[in-house]
Amino acid sequence: MQIGLSSYCYEQLKRKGGFSNFDAIDHAVKTGYDHIEFSGLGTDDDENSADLAKQLREHAQAKNIRISAFLIAADFLNNQEETTRVKKLVDIAAALGAKMMRHDATWGAQGKKINYKEAIEAIAPKIREVSEYAATKGIQTMTENHGYFIQDSYRMEYLIEKVNHPNYGILADIGNFLCADESPIIAVDRVAPYTIHVHVKDFLFKNGAEPHPGDSWFKSRGGNHLRGTIVGHGIVPVAQCINILKSAGYEGDISLEFEGPEDVLFAIESGYKYLSAICNK
Repeated sequence: MQIGLSSYCYEQLKRKGGFSNFDAIDHAVKTGYDHIEFSGLGTDDDENSADLAKQLREHAQAKNIRISAFLIAADFLNNQEETTRVKKLVDIAAALGAKMMRHDATWGAQGKKINYKEAIEAIAPKIREVSEYAATKGIQTMTENHGYFIQDSYRMEYLIEKVNHPNYGILADIGNFLCADESPIIAVDRVAPYTIHVHVKDFLFKNGAEPHPGDSWFKSRGGNHLRGTIVGHGIVPVAQCINILKSAGYEGDISLEFEGPEDVLFAIESGYKYLSAICNK
């Protein structure tokens, strides 16, 4: 397994200003990461995105770090032109030199009741069309377990079965299963056969029967309290989940994803040391 990180880790610094995706590449290299993935590029203009993607690819090549994936938001259930839009973003992933692209499936029906099976059956052909197009570019497509609506491992498994395309798989975020109140150990074991990329994040946890803890905490789907933290500092059984993936034959990349309130650079550097100790056993 090669250890990388998501550009999303640097969101705190980007929001403050003066920190760019080029700076993210430099810091990732300095810390020792093998690859970096980009969670959007910060522009909605396709032409400018393509130019920026090429510049980032060239900068990464000069720094001798691989760009592993491109991550974008999507909703195939509620947006009629989503298939066309996401195909265009496959082209941006190609310009980056990424070999994988994550897109969302749906965040749930807007203004009407629909169960997850009905939603998946409606969007599966659209997702398959995107994956078929991406295959012509040498890019694998995947959906991550987040967004509450299609987040549980059994829902992700149903999505894979209905899309039914060899170029499509799961980005398994081992921490995100807690957002659907599911054990990461059970969930990772279920999705391991379909996993083509892995996110590692960590959470602090408080029972939903307790008062809301305050800033930086959010609720799981079932009402428990979660807060992002430095990988290795929370309750996510990171080492156990990685061992489950290894036992299932997974040999791909893993990416750190930090979204806590702690100091960003310290969290990223600490996370690298923690993951290196686990993955290099």
